[in-house]
Amino acid sequence: MTLWLAIIAVAAGSFALKAAGPALLGDRELPPWSVGVIALLAPALLAALIVVEVLGRRWADLDWTVPVALAAVVVARLLKVPMLLAVLIGVLTAAALRALTG
Repeated sequence: MTLWLAIIAVAAGSFALKAAGPALLGDRELPPWSVGVIALLAPALLAALIVVEVLGRRWADLDWTVPVALAAVVVARLLKVPMLLAVLIGVLTAAALRALTG
């Protein structure tokens, strides 16, 4: 039962911290420089996640089929293929290359 009380306490604390910002600063506008920084955080985080996923944790586990599959997705998107189909092309490219090379 102590574990559940700890979980509830942590959840309540998390909710209180997340609610404090909008409750205290809800009507204020953010400075323009912070809006620009916030807008750039999502693409930077996505690029970092992709690099770590492709190169591995220690940047030494490069599977050469993954960059080729990513290139196939980029080419498909440049040819105006819908996103879901482009991802499917990348998956099939990686699967085919892995099947051919063993």
